[in-house]
Amino acid sequence: MSRHARPTRQNSPAHTPRVRPLPVRTTVQLRRPVDIWHKPALSAAVALAVPDMALLALGRMDLVLYTSAGAMCALYGHGLPYAARARTLARVVAGMVASLGIALLAASSVSSPGLLVLLASLLAAVHKMACDATRIGPPGNLIVTFIAASAFFAPQHASEVPAHLALAVAGGAVAWLVGMAPSLIRPHGPETIAVARALEAAAALLRAEGTGALTGRQSTAAAVGAAWQTLFLVPATDGGRNEVRARLERLLVHAESALAAPTPDPAADPVRAARRCADLAHALRHARSSVPAIGPSPAEDREPAGRPRIPAPGRDSGVRSVLARLGPGSPLLPIGARVAAGCCLAGWASLAAGVGHPYWAVVTAASVFQANTTLSWQRAVQRFLGNVLGLALFFALLPLIHTGQPAMVLLALAFQIGAEALITRNYWLGSVCVTPMALLLTEFGNTAPARTLISDRALDTLTGAVIGLGCCLLITNRRATDRIEEALEHVTAAEAAARQLLEPRTVPDHRTGWARDRLAHSLVELREAVDIASGEWWQRALPAERVAVAEQQGHRTLSLLVRHTAAATLAA
Repeated sequence: MSRHARPTRQNSPAHTPRVRPLPVRTTVQLRRPVDIWHKPALSAAVALAVPDMALLALGRMDLVLYTSAGAMCALYGHGLPYAARARTLARVVAGMVASLGIALLAASSVSSPGLLVLLASLLAAVHKMACDATRIGPPGNLIVTFIAASAFFAPQHASEVPAHLALAVAGGAVAWLVGMAPSLIRPHGPETIAVARALEAAAALLRAEGTGALTGRQSTAAAVGAAWQTLFLVPATDGGRNEVRARLERLLVHAESALAAPTPDPAADPVRAARRCADLAHALRHARSSVPAIGPSPAEDREPAGRPRIPAPGRDSGVRSVLARLGPGSPLLPIGARVAAGCCLAGWASLAAGVGHPYWAVVTAASVFQANTTLSWQRAVQRFLGNVLGLALFFALLPLIHTGQPAMVLLALAFQIGAEALITRNYWLGSVCVTPMALLLTEFGNTAPARTLISDRALDTLTGAVIGLGCCLLITNRRATDRIEEALEHVTAAEAAARQLLEPRTVPDHRTGWARDRLAHSLVELREAVDIASGEWWQRALPAERVAVAEQQGHRTLSLLVRHTAAATLAA
């Protein structure tokens, strides 16, 4: 039996259900903003401004929903190297246009609002599963679902659909150009930011090394792993790119060495090492056109250049990985079913309450469904609070909005920037800007009185939040602890494979890098599984002791791998 083996059902309290309280204070607590929030904010604002100004000049602001569908794609892919970003943005635009096409065809051919709600809910479930399977990152499925759900209830004739889709494609083309434009100024920006984050995490770990905080090791391992995955997306065909990638890999190895405990060089001062990591991160963040050739430390002077590190084999990529995550038995399938059911019930309840266009209830319910009950509860509270405050802000600005469409365009752009600036602090704070921006997008082609629009949205928000949260509370993920058991097995296997490479006579090679990748990835997956299961309000007791032992031993083995590689490097 392995050291982390699963205890028997008869002797383990892990199958005793426990009710966990739902947090309140942390739900509205503000966080530090994300370091690159301004990039998606400005990109989306520019991508929206170009078609908006054109439509304003033509006097056709009633078409803004369709151009915005493509332009909002500029929010995606900002953490990816530009070669990968080009592919990702193209796929996001294609998915957005396809979803919009389905919605517009349904709007032009289906007269039953109840059936439209059902179709919008099924499409929202597809968006949720697809975004989770592709791990697209923020803003996830919400933007696509909002645009598509709105289009289901937009007045439409079948003959107008091709022209409206062409406008979406045009907006998507603008978004693609805006998203790729920074590559002309800073072609290696995304990967340098990823490595800088790893160096900053390493600096924080070195400062806290005396306390032996496991949290610091977890965050550093996650940051280093994310940076490696980013570097693996950089093409390795061009000589210049290989040189830049080699420099970044060398700096990333330097950040990774912070995981060694004790440090590879016994005489090293953790405070000086932390300062050096912070200085390297600062230099990377302020590098513009190229990655600087930062001078190495005396120990690194003896480090051989080596070849670019390659990703570990055995992992599917691209379409195969997405299909594997959506295959039979996938945990995303019940999530999709829960989204479809919750959105459908919310939309039908909104219709029963007398709202003629219940897309906002569908979108609200779709936004509530998160990885676990705790996160869903927090999102429901945040969504309701932010939307109510956003509606109040919209009402306060009605005199300015009624001055004309130019003011509406400028306000929509300002709200877009404000939403991206605030949403990383807390979702409710960003929703204060998202709500009036969304209302402005639909107000351009809407003849309903503003007060009616506000009351309908308030009712939709309450309905969607309550029903969405109710579905999450009634249908909990009771098998979340099973994922912990699987993650523990993966950590055990990865640790065993890693220890085979720690023999004194073993010379580190590409297998060492693969073992480090595998073990670090397994530890991150274990922590993610524990965090998700810990957020379920009705769940079996978690194997906390086994998880703690597995994480401690796993990070110790990871440290030994780093030291093993560093010792061989210094001896070279």
